[in-house]
Amino acid sequence: MTPGSEPEIRASDCGMANAQDPTAVAREVFDIEAAAILGLKQVLDAQFAHAVAEILATSGRVIVSGMGKSGIIANKIAATLASTGTPAFFMHPAEALHGDLGMVTPADVFVAVSNSGETEELVKLIPFLRDNGNAVVAMTGNAQSTLGTQSNLHLSIRVEREACPLQLAPTASTTAALAMGDALAVALMKARGFEEHQFARFHPGGSLGRRLLKRVRDEMKSEQLPFVDPQASADEVLATTTAGKLGISLVSSDRHRVIGVITDGDLRRALQRLREGFFALSAQQLMSPKPVTIGIDSSMNTALELMATHQITALVVVDDDSVVGVVQK
Repeated sequence: MTPGSEPEIRASDCGMANAQDPTAVAREVFDIEAAAILGLKQVLDAQFAHAVAEILATSGRVIVSGMGKSGIIANKIAATLASTGTPAFFMHPAEALHGDLGMVTPADVFVAVSNSGETEELVKLIPFLRDNGNAVVAMTGNAQSTLGTQSNLHLSIRVEREACPLQLAPTASTTAALAMGDALAVALMKARGFEEHQFARFHPGGSLGRRLLKRVRDEMKSEQLPFVDPQASADEVLATTTAGKLGISLVSSDRHRVIGVITDGDLRRALQRLREGFFALSAQQLMSPKPVTIGIDSSMNTALELMATHQITALVVVDDDSVVGVVQK
């Protein structure tokens, strides 16, 4: 080694010579975590049904709490409950000890998530919750822990081992807690008869919200519709279809009643089939008669199903038989 140079570090010096194949490691993690979830089936008891009944009976909310990685899982459980019909929110236990307990009403059910069952910040909340009249459901890996014994109900999330080779980082245990939270949310959904349209109400920004909550009038294009006269030339149809940016032209002599539509697919197929003869055609010769229409007050779900059935990407929107717009997939 030359003066001032850094020593060469070999893989064997770092204990990396026998490093496992990453793919094999991943498969082992999957096996461990899958076993952790399946293990919950063996320890699930009547306490789970009692927890569901307690939440169904309350007029309050479900408050889910946990520290560290368990806190992240608790946050997700609260979010899943809230979006599936069970009013819920996450409360950080440290913040709870410094004033956030003011948000807890006697009607609320408190769910504490802690693998050890000894998380100090959660344990310190028990006297207040007991005095406040709250039902407390503990999700822990140790039924004999402080949380396990001082809560009203206990849901076991015990795992045989973590996926972490050091048995230190929460891995299988957090997966088990997440699965238990999902089981609780799904059981509550089924007990409430929670349906698709209710889920959509809580997700108005998603595709399901668009399908179930929105009406055709909310989604349709109604300005500068691409109308063409039945006698319009193929050139005019091409120009109108391109300018309209809807992929179709509406064939009408009065801009009220459409007698046919011409899609960009119709144009491509006719051009490919007829070559130069394409330009001798009129709109009436190019159109597909009797277009599929939908009422302006129909749901987007109906519109999308209609488009799927007819294998098309746009519908003519009518109001009292007058064309008022075009709605797209």
